[in-house]
Amino acid sequence: MWFSSKKQKIAQQDTNKILVDILSNGIELSIDELIQYQSKTSLINLAAAKNLHSKMSGNYLARSKGRGMEFDEVRHYQNGDDIRAIDWRVTARTGKTHTKLFKEEVERPVLIATDLSENMLFGSQLLFKSVQAAHLASLVAWHAKSRGDRVGGIVFNQHFHAELKPRSRLQGVLHYLHILSQVHHKSIQSQTDLTNEEQIHNKRSFEENCGRIRQLAKPGSLVYLITDGFNLTTDSIRHLANITRHCELVVCLITDPLEHELPESENKISVAVTDGQHRQQFTLGDNKMALRYSEQAARLNKNKEELLSKAGARILNFTAGEALEAQLKKGVASWSR
Repeated sequence: MWFSSKKQKIAQQDTNKILVDILSNGIELSIDELIQYQSKTSLINLAAAKNLHSKMSGNYLARSKGRGMEFDEVRHYQNGDDIRAIDWRVTARTGKTHTKLFKEEVERPVLIATDLSENMLFGSQLLFKSVQAAHLASLVAWHAKSRGDRVGGIVFNQHFHAELKPRSRLQGVLHYLHILSQVHHKSIQSQTDLTNEEQIHNKRSFEENCGRIRQLAKPGSLVYLITDGFNLTTDSIRHLANITRHCELVVCLITDPLEHELPESENKISVAVTDGQHRQQFTLGDNKMALRYSEQAARLNKNKEELLSKAGARILNFTAGEALEAQLKKGVASWSR
């Protein structure tokens, strides 16, 4: 049984490697690999998961009534109503003038905020979390474009951020992908070990970018925040909660397998692990230590999800240890409730 399970695991790793080798080396990011996601938009669905408190709810049925393609209801004629919308059949039947109402369809802005901060530049198996985040951002952007939505957002790390106003044309998506590639390259070049001051700076930078997303998100927008949640603070959660009042917020949490459990080992092996500041010693193959590690990791991840849920965000979980396409085909993430 163990041998069969081992063979399946190796086969899955080989499949992941084939899928990723076509696109990426797992560390660097190129515009070509992001463009390839244009052919994979059927993997996701950006349909609205809730009613939005906005007149302009996008390429989805809005709350406002007007001249549109989707019939809504018939009511008594009121002064100012368009006479072209009078329902003559109901008017003749009831003897009172009635008018048809329609639900408007309008373009919905889709804002994608991609976190490429220092903490995202990590991967223990297949990809850096930052590369997986960029792949996911690319897929969302291409899908939004295919629906006719306007695509924009921000790409940021701890030192730099770029803002892109929502645009409905192909150039809008390509511009976003170029920015993803450029900011990721800058992040790789500036990667260093973190001091206490730098960690505080990173958290403040994340807060500021959440605040900027809040300012950019017009009522009725669909907002995607792609991050590992490492720099979440009270202030960043406050900004996100404000976004959910008038927009739909989806937070895509990218984690690495090592952030959930220690690697398996038949023999006891002592290894050192560092986050750039703190250094810890672990013993692989020690079942008690592995259990303590996984329990602590589960608590940390649960805490992040609880904070985001209280802010009103919908949470999707992804791993950097498996190709994005493979995860979506297995239904790892549910794109609509």
